[in-house]
Amino acid sequence: MYPENLYYTKDHEWLKVEGDEAIIGITDFAQKQLGDIIYVDLPQVGKVVEAHQSIASVESVKSVSDVFSPVSGEVMAVNEALSQTPDVINKDPHGEGWIVRIRIKNKEELNSLLKAADYEKYLEGLEH
Repeated sequence: MYPENLYYTKDHEWLKVEGDEAIIGITDFAQKQLGDIIYVDLPQVGKVVEAHQSIASVESVKSVSDVFSPVSGEVMAVNEALSQTPDVINKDPHGEGWIVRIRIKNKEELNSLLKAADYEKYLEGLEH
């Protein structure tokens, strides 16, 4: 169910590595928990973030949730399309619904992230 080529966090973010950059978004589980997403507060390009620091927030009809950066780095791009159509996260959370692209400062931080199978096991534990 969760793409094998992505890394995951226990805070329900995903990360896709492309060279020395990472594309980050929220998981399908997270978007289902939030419900209909109505607004995404995107960071400024150039912002430097540390791992586990809030980089964006996602507002739904139910609540507002922070999106935490899985790794340290610098924001290189944001998904401007989310300003007009934030619900694309509901429709395609692991693809067109990406939120930010950052330049990874320390690739060693990837070792602390979950693979798809581990993330799915983690979710099973939450459902009990």
